[in-house]
Amino acid sequence: MLDKLEFLILLAQERHFGRAAEAAGISQPTFSSAVKNLEEMLGAALVERGSRFRGLTPEGERVLAWARRIVSDTRTMRQEIQSLKGDLSGHLRIGAIPTTLPFAPSLTVPFHARFPKVRLTVLSTTSVDILTSLENLEVDVGMSYVDNEPIGRMRAVPLYEEQYMLLVNSRSQLAQMDQITWNEAGKLPLCLLTPDIQTRRILDQVLEHVGARHAPTFESNSMMMLFSHVRTGRWVGIIPSRLMDTFERPRQLKTIPLHSPSIKKTIGLLIRGRHPHSPVVSAFIAVAQRMVCAVTHTKTLLR
Repeated sequence: MLDKLEFLILLAQERHFGRAAEAAGISQPTFSSAVKNLEEMLGAALVERGSRFRGLTPEGERVLAWARRIVSDTRTMRQEIQSLKGDLSGHLRIGAIPTTLPFAPSLTVPFHARFPKVRLTVLSTTSVDILTSLENLEVDVGMSYVDNEPIGRMRAVPLYEEQYMLLVNSRSQLAQMDQITWNEAGKLPLCLLTPDIQTRRILDQVLEHVGARHAPTFESNSMMMLFSHVRTGRWVGIIPSRLMDTFERPRQLKTIPLHSPSIKKTIGLLIRGRHPHSPVVSAFIAVAQRMVCAVTHTKTLLR
Protein backbone atom coordinates (compact mmCIF):
# COMPACT_ATOMS: atom_id res chain seq x y z
CA MET A 1 0.00 0.00 0.00
CA LEU A 2 2.91 2.37 0.68
CA ASP A 3 3.71 2.88 -2.99
CA LYS A 4 0.06 3.68 -3.71
CA LEU A 5 0.01 6.28 -0.95
CA GLU A 6 3.14 7.84 -2.47
CA PHE A 7 1.33 7.92 -5.84
CA LEU A 8 -1.58 9.80 -4.24
CA ILE A 9 0.86 12.38 -2.83
CA LEU A 10 2.40 12.80 -6.30
CA LEU A 11 -1.03 13.22 -7.86
CA ALA A 12 -1.94 15.94 -5.33
CA GLN A 13 1.33 17.73 -6.12
CA GLU A 14 1.16 17.52 -9.92
CA ARG A 15 -2.65 17.72 -10.28
CA HIS A 16 -2.28 15.77 -13.50
CA PHE A 17 -2.18 11.99 -13.99
CA GLY A 18 0.36 12.13 -16.80
CA ARG A 19 2.85 14.35 -14.95
CA ALA A 20 2.40 12.37 -11.73
CA ALA A 21 3.05 9.11 -13.58
CA GLU A 22 6.17 10.61 -15.16
CA ALA A 23 7.41 11.75 -11.74
CA ALA A 24 6.83 8.23 -10.42
CA GLY A 25 8.74 6.74 -13.34
CA ILE A 26 5.87 4.56 -14.58
CA SER A 27 3.31 4.67 -17.39
CA GLN A 28 0.08 6.61 -16.94
CA PRO A 29 -2.16 3.49 -17.24
CA THR A 30 -0.11 1.75 -14.52
CA PHE A 31 -0.28 4.86 -12.32
CA SER A 32 -4.05 5.26 -12.81
CA SER A 33 -4.59 1.58 -12.07
CA ALA A 34 -2.63 1.88 -8.81
CA VAL A 35 -4.74 4.84 -7.66
CA LYS A 36 -7.91 2.99 -8.60
CA ASN A 37 -6.67 -0.04 -6.66
CA LEU A 38 -6.08 2.18 -3.60
CA GLU A 39 -9.68 3.42 -3.85
CA GLU A 40 -10.92 -0.16 -3.97
CA MET A 41 -8.80 -1.13 -0.96
CA LEU A 42 -10.20 1.79 1.07
CA GLY A 43 -13.74 1.51 -0.25
CA ALA A 44 -14.00 5.17 -1.21
CA ALA A 45 -13.55 7.41 -4.25
CA LEU A 46 -10.46 9.54 -3.70
CA VAL A 47 -10.29 11.46 -6.99
CA GLU A 48 -12.85 13.71 -8.67
CA ARG A 49 -12.82 12.23 -12.14
CA GLY A 50 -13.71 13.92 -15.41
CA SER A 51 -12.02 14.61 -18.73
CA ARG A 52 -9.07 15.86 -16.64
CA PHE A 53 -7.96 15.83 -12.99
CA ARG A 54 -10.35 18.03 -10.99
CA GLY A 55 -9.05 17.46 -7.48
CA LEU A 56 -9.50 15.06 -4.59
CA THR A 57 -12.78 14.16 -2.94
CA PRO A 58 -13.25 14.96 0.78
CA GLU A 59 -12.30 11.32 1.45
CA GLY A 60 -9.28 11.78 -0.78
CA GLU A 61 -8.13 14.83 1.19
CA ARG A 62 -8.32 12.86 4.44
CA VAL A 63 -6.42 9.95 2.94
CA LEU A 64 -3.83 12.42 1.58
CA ALA A 65 -3.21 13.76 5.10
CA TRP A 66 -2.71 10.21 6.38
CA ALA A 67 -0.56 9.34 3.36
CA ARG A 68 1.83 12.22 4.08
CA ARG A 69 2.09 11.14 7.71
CA ILE A 70 2.62 7.46 6.89
CA VAL A 71 5.17 8.10 4.14
CA SER A 72 7.08 10.59 6.32
CA ASP A 73 7.15 8.16 9.26
CA THR A 74 8.26 5.31 6.99
CA ARG A 75 11.16 7.36 5.59
CA THR A 76 12.18 8.31 9.13
CA MET A 77 12.02 4.67 10.24
CA ARG A 78 14.20 3.55 7.33
CA GLN A 79 16.79 6.23 8.08
CA GLU A 80 16.88 5.29 11.76
CA ILE A 81 17.44 1.63 10.89
CA GLN A 82 20.23 2.57 8.49
CA SER A 83 21.82 4.87 11.08
CA LEU A 84 21.97 1.97 13.55
CA LYS A 85 24.12 0.07 11.06
CA GLY A 86 26.83 2.70 11.03
CA ASP A 87 27.38 6.11 9.50
CA LEU A 88 24.40 8.29 8.70
CA SER A 89 23.30 8.16 5.07
CA GLY A 90 20.35 9.27 2.99
CA HIS A 91 19.22 12.33 1.09
CA LEU A 92 18.62 15.80 2.57
CA ARG A 93 16.62 18.21 0.41
CA ILE A 94 16.77 21.89 1.35
CA GLY A 95 14.50 24.59 -0.07
CA ALA A 96 16.00 28.08 0.29
CA ILE A 97 14.81 31.55 -0.60
CA PRO A 98 17.25 33.18 -3.07
CA THR A 99 18.74 35.66 -0.60
CA THR A 100 19.85 32.84 1.75
CA LEU A 101 21.72 30.84 -0.91
CA PRO A 102 25.13 32.44 -0.23
CA PHE A 103 24.73 31.47 3.44
CA ALA A 104 23.90 27.83 2.70
CA PRO A 105 27.57 26.65 2.59
CA SER A 106 27.92 27.78 6.21
CA LEU A 107 25.67 24.81 7.01
CA THR A 108 26.16 22.33 4.19
CA VAL A 109 29.98 22.29 4.34
CA PRO A 110 30.28 21.35 8.07
CA PHE A 111 27.34 18.95 7.68
CA HIS A 112 29.00 17.18 4.75
CA ALA A 113 32.31 17.02 6.63
CA ARG A 114 30.53 15.29 9.52
CA PHE A 115 28.21 13.08 7.43
CA PRO A 116 29.84 12.53 4.00
CA LYS A 117 27.43 9.73 3.02
CA VAL A 118 24.38 12.01 3.03
CA ARG A 119 23.50 13.39 -0.39
CA LEU A 120 22.59 17.10 -0.32
CA THR A 121 20.24 18.99 -2.64
CA VAL A 122 19.64 22.76 -2.29
CA LEU A 123 16.80 24.26 -4.33
CA SER A 124 16.16 27.98 -4.83
CA THR A 125 12.47 28.74 -4.31
CA THR A 126 10.05 31.19 -2.72
CA SER A 127 9.00 31.24 0.94
CA VAL A 128 5.44 30.27 0.02
CA ASP A 129 6.62 27.32 -2.05
CA ILE A 130 8.92 26.20 0.78
CA LEU A 131 5.93 25.81 3.10
CA THR A 132 4.01 23.87 0.45
CA SER A 133 7.02 21.67 -0.37
CA LEU A 134 7.57 20.87 3.30
CA GLU A 135 3.91 19.91 3.68
CA ASN A 136 4.07 17.76 0.53
CA LEU A 137 7.33 16.04 1.61
CA GLU A 138 9.16 17.49 -1.43
CA VAL A 139 11.84 19.06 0.77
CA ASP A 140 13.02 18.19 4.28
CA VAL A 141 14.22 21.59 5.49
CA GLY A 142 13.52 25.19 4.48
CA MET A 143 15.72 28.29 4.81
CA SER A 144 13.54 31.39 4.96
CA TYR A 145 12.23 34.25 7.06
CA VAL A 146 10.67 32.93 10.26
CA ASP A 147 9.22 36.09 11.86
CA ASN A 148 7.60 38.04 9.03
CA GLU A 149 4.80 35.99 7.44
CA PRO A 150 2.88 33.02 8.92
CA ILE A 151 4.78 29.72 8.86
CA GLY A 152 1.80 27.53 9.80
CA ARG A 153 2.62 24.37 11.71
CA MET A 154 6.31 24.49 10.90
CA ARG A 155 8.97 24.59 13.60
CA ALA A 156 11.52 27.42 13.30
CA VAL A 157 15.23 27.30 14.19
CA PRO A 158 16.63 30.89 14.08
CA LEU A 159 19.98 31.35 12.32
CA TYR A 160 20.73 35.06 11.98
CA GLU A 161 19.17 38.52 11.80
CA GLU A 162 18.95 40.17 8.40
CA GLN A 163 19.30 43.91 7.76
CA TYR A 164 19.10 45.83 4.48
CA MET A 165 21.51 47.97 2.49
CA LEU A 166 21.25 50.26 -0.52
CA LEU A 167 23.33 48.89 -3.39
CA VAL A 168 24.86 51.49 -5.73
CA ASN A 169 27.50 51.86 -8.41
CA SER A 170 30.75 52.68 -6.60
CA ARG A 171 31.42 55.58 -9.02
CA SER A 172 28.08 57.31 -8.46
CA GLN A 173 27.60 60.35 -6.23
CA LEU A 174 25.53 58.21 -3.87
CA ALA A 175 28.62 56.12 -3.12
CA GLN A 176 30.00 59.08 -1.11
CA MET A 177 27.21 58.70 1.47
CA ASP A 178 27.84 56.91 4.78
CA GLN A 179 24.13 56.13 5.29
CA ILE A 180 20.75 56.91 3.76
CA THR A 181 17.15 56.92 4.97
CA TRP A 182 14.52 54.55 3.60
CA ASN A 183 12.52 57.57 2.46
CA GLU A 184 15.45 58.89 0.43
CA ALA A 185 16.18 55.46 -1.03
CA GLY A 186 12.56 54.97 -2.06
CA LYS A 187 12.72 58.02 -4.33
CA LEU A 188 15.64 56.64 -6.36
CA PRO A 189 15.34 54.51 -9.57
CA LEU A 190 14.99 51.14 -7.89
CA CYS A 191 16.02 47.73 -9.20
CA LEU A 192 14.34 45.14 -6.96
CA LEU A 193 13.48 41.48 -6.63
CA THR A 194 10.08 40.37 -7.94
CA PRO A 195 7.00 40.52 -5.63
CA ASP A 196 6.75 36.71 -5.33
CA ILE A 197 9.91 36.81 -3.17
CA GLN A 198 9.33 37.66 0.49
CA THR A 199 12.36 39.97 0.65
CA ARG A 200 10.61 42.23 -1.88
CA ARG A 201 7.40 42.20 0.13
CA ILE A 202 9.35 43.30 3.21
CA LEU A 203 10.92 46.16 1.24
CA ASP A 204 7.51 47.23 -0.10
CA GLN A 205 6.07 47.31 3.44
CA VAL A 206 8.90 49.49 4.75
CA LEU A 207 8.83 51.87 1.79
CA GLU A 208 5.06 52.22 2.07
CA HIS A 209 5.41 52.89 5.83
CA VAL A 210 7.82 55.79 5.19
CA GLY A 211 5.68 57.13 2.34
CA ALA A 212 8.19 56.42 -0.42
CA ARG A 213 6.81 53.36 -2.18
CA HIS A 214 6.60 53.50 -5.96
CA ALA A 215 6.90 50.93 -8.73
CA PRO A 216 10.53 49.98 -9.48
CA THR A 217 11.63 50.43 -13.07
CA PHE A 218 13.42 47.06 -13.11
CA GLU A 219 12.59 43.74 -11.43
CA SER A 220 14.18 40.29 -11.49
CA ASN A 221 14.12 37.10 -9.43
CA SER A 222 17.90 36.77 -9.95
CA MET A 223 20.35 38.49 -7.62
CA MET A 224 23.03 38.30 -10.33
CA MET A 225 20.71 40.16 -12.69
CA LEU A 226 20.16 42.88 -10.07
CA PHE A 227 23.90 43.23 -9.48
CA SER A 228 24.52 43.52 -13.22
CA HIS A 229 21.97 46.30 -13.68
CA VAL A 230 23.01 48.28 -10.60
CA ARG A 231 26.58 48.11 -11.93
CA THR A 232 25.47 50.12 -14.99
CA GLY A 233 24.77 53.11 -12.74
CA ARG A 234 21.21 53.54 -14.04
CA TRP A 235 19.59 51.84 -11.05
CA VAL A 236 20.13 51.26 -7.34
CA GLY A 237 19.04 48.20 -5.40
CA ILE A 238 18.07 47.27 -1.85
CA ILE A 239 19.52 43.96 -0.72
CA PRO A 240 19.94 41.94 2.49
CA SER A 241 23.28 42.80 4.11
CA ARG A 242 24.21 39.11 4.42
CA LEU A 243 24.53 38.90 0.64
CA MET A 244 27.54 41.20 0.66
CA ASP A 245 28.98 39.44 3.71
CA THR A 246 28.97 36.04 2.04
CA PHE A 247 29.42 36.86 -1.66
CA GLU A 248 32.79 37.96 -2.95
CA ARG A 249 32.07 41.66 -3.35
CA PRO A 250 31.02 42.32 -6.96
CA ARG A 251 33.17 44.83 -8.82
CA GLN A 252 32.03 48.46 -9.09
CA LEU A 253 29.37 48.08 -6.38
CA LYS A 254 29.05 49.59 -2.92
CA THR A 255 26.52 49.13 -0.11
CA ILE A 256 25.18 51.97 2.06
CA PRO A 257 23.41 51.28 5.40
CA LEU A 258 19.70 52.15 5.48
CA HIS A 259 18.15 53.78 8.54
CA SER A 260 15.00 55.49 9.80
CA PRO A 261 13.63 52.99 10.50
CA SER A 262 16.10 50.28 11.52
CA ILE A 263 14.77 46.99 10.14
CA LYS A 264 15.79 43.49 11.24
CA LYS A 265 14.21 40.20 10.17
CA THR A 266 15.13 36.70 11.33
CA ILE A 267 16.29 34.03 8.89
CA GLY A 268 16.05 30.45 10.08
CA LEU A 269 15.39 26.81 9.29
CA LEU A 270 11.83 25.59 8.82
CA ILE A 271 11.04 21.96 9.64
CA ARG A 272 7.80 20.03 9.76
CA GLY A 273 6.48 20.20 13.31
CA ARG A 274 5.81 16.48 13.77
CA HIS A 275 8.22 14.40 15.83
CA PRO A 276 10.38 12.46 15.58
CA HIS A 277 12.38 14.12 12.82
CA SER A 278 14.40 11.86 10.57
CA PRO A 279 18.02 11.24 11.70
CA VAL A 280 19.28 13.26 8.72
CA VAL A 281 17.08 16.27 9.55
CA SER A 282 17.94 16.03 13.26
CA ALA A 283 21.67 15.94 12.42
CA PHE A 284 21.33 18.99 10.17
CA ILE A 285 19.51 20.93 12.89
CA ALA A 286 22.26 20.02 15.37
CA VAL A 287 24.97 21.27 12.99
CA ALA A 288 23.05 24.53 12.44
CA GLN A 289 22.57 25.09 16.17
CA ARG A 290 26.26 24.48 16.87
CA MET A 291 27.14 27.01 14.17
CA VAL A 292 24.80 29.61 15.71
CA CYS A 293 26.26 28.99 19.19
CA ALA A 294 29.82 29.33 17.85
CA VAL A 295 29.02 32.63 16.12
CA THR A 296 27.26 33.97 19.22
CA HIS A 297 30.21 32.98 21.41
CA THR A 298 32.66 34.67 19.06
CA LYS A 299 30.66 37.91 19.03
CA THR A 300 30.54 37.85 22.85
CA LEU A 301 34.32 37.52 23.07
CA LEU A 302 34.83 40.42 20.66
CA ARG A 303 32.72 42.84 22.70
